[in-house]
Order: sequence, then structure tokens, then C-alpha cells
Amino acid sequence: MLIDNIRLFLTITEKGSLVAAGREVGLSATTVSERLAALEAHYGVVLFNRTTRSLSLTDEGRTLLGGAKIVLGEIEDLDARIRHGAETLSGPIRISAPIDIGRSIVSRVISSFTADHPEISIELLLSDGYVDLVGQGFDLALRFGAVTDSTLRTRSLGLFRRIVCAAPSYIASSGAPLAPADLTQHNCLIMRFGTTLDNVWRFEAGKKPQSVTVRGNKIVNDGSLVRQWALEGHGIILKSELDVASDLQSGRLVALLEDFAPPPNPLQMMFPPGRAQPRRVRAFAEALNSTMAVKGAG
Repeated sequence: MLIDNIRLFLTITEKGSLVAAGREVGLSATTVSERLAALEAHYGVVLFNRTTRSLSLTDEGRTLLGGAKIVLGEIEDLDARIRHGAETLSGPIRISAPIDIGRSIVSRVISSFTADHPEISIELLLSDGYVDLVGQGFDLALRFGAVTDSTLRTRSLGLFRRIVCAAPSYIASSGAPLAPADLTQHNCLIMRFGTTLDNVWRFEAGKKPQSVTVRGNKIVNDGSLVRQWALEGHGIILKSELDVASDLQSGRLVALLEDFAPPPNPLQMMFPPGRAQPRRVRAFAEALNSTMAVKGAG
């Protein structure tokens, strides 16, 4: 019963409320509350700060969350080895990824991986903003740039450029910037990453960094939409080469200011703190790493 209550605790954490957790596992909110109370009584601590409108983990709850994912992962791996043989992988994996590469690269890896390992189930959540890896119960997340949370474990999937580009129709009507400062005279389509507005674009000229604050008539938190606007000729964008490589090769988009390109950004896999990932997560990470190694080589 303790293990079942710990699993329910993880579901409450992932869903953000007792009602949503109960709906997920087919229990009433009253039953979920009773089982959470039993778990708190077992440990002699409060696991959640509760108000009428929100539910947040206490320090003890965060400690349990980190340890519970490891313990339950080990139990599921052991169960799979006993039931299906040592080479079989099974169980759930929750992944967070940026929208564009999630729809393209990550989705293809998932399709191949689940075909090879039919006992695996994967939940993919796409977001270009910040995610709380531990609080939202993710096993793995992908993000560009440096990771500021030092408690997370990281693994680089390679270095990739961000490219300033626009459609030929935009260039025909508005011209092309010849230097980064010219961007202030252009309509730039701007991404929002969570609470951060990506309107300061960075460049390098002769190893000297420079930045330009850009403006435009469209801001969005969806990488696919900002790319679509660019393809339709609405303005200039700054996107990872992974997102626009096929558009540049086909001529649907044209790279701009290439002489001023800054150093490439790392694409990172992030994992929750703990001793080790379950075998299924390690195996998926290897599959993703192999795919990205080919992309980087290309």
C-alpha cells in the first residue's frame, strides 16, 4: 500500500490537484485525500502546502518526489526483467521538448523507439518556455542554451547555430539587413520563452560580441508559428538551424547576416537530480543522442 500511495503522490504532483489526480487514476477526490493523509502520517511530515486555489510541494515533498521517481523506476525495471526477460524495457517516460524539434526530431525518435520497445509508453509535452522538471514529473527535457539549475543533470546533444532568416517575398518587399544594426529598421517576429521575451539578438563581428534589440508586430510563444509567419513573408526570425534547415535548403527561407553569426548554442538533455535514471529513460536518451549525432554531423 505504501508503494501505491507513493505512486499516487507522484500523480498528484504531476497533475497539480487532488481532483485531477483522482480523475487520472479513477479515484474520488476524497479517496485521494485520504491516501495522501495516510502517506503523510506514515512519514510524519506535510508533503504539500495547501490553499483553496493551489497545491505546492514542501521541502519534504520535494525530497520524496526525487527519491520516489528513482525507487519506483527501479521497481518497474525489476518487474519488467522478471516478467518479460532481462532485455525488455517497459513503463512510462514523460518528456518535455521545444515545439519545433518536438514535432519533428523527437516525435520520430519516439515512433522508432516505441516500435522497438512496445511495452514502453511515452508522454510528450511540447513547450518553448520553462518547465519545472521535478515539480511536473518529467523524466527528461530538452532545452537550448546553458542550464541555470545546477541540481539538474545534463548531457549535451551537440552545438547548433541560430540563424537570422526571412522569406524571399519579405526580402523583395523590405530589403535585407546588411549589418545587425539594420534589424532595427525591419519587422522582426519575436519568440517568447515563458516569461522571457527573446528580443535581444546576439551577433559577433570579428570576435567582438554585439547585440541588437529588435521589434516587430508579432510576438508568440510557439516556435512553429513564428516559423510559419516567416514563411508567409511577415518578417525576419531568429531560429535554430534544426528548425529551419529544410526551409533554407529549399529556398523557402534565406539566411541573413551570416558574417555576423555568434557561436552555436548547446542543445541539452536534462534529467532530474538523483542517482540514476531507469533503464528505459537511459535507453531513450541513447536513441535521441544517436539521432542528434547524425544531425550534427550533417
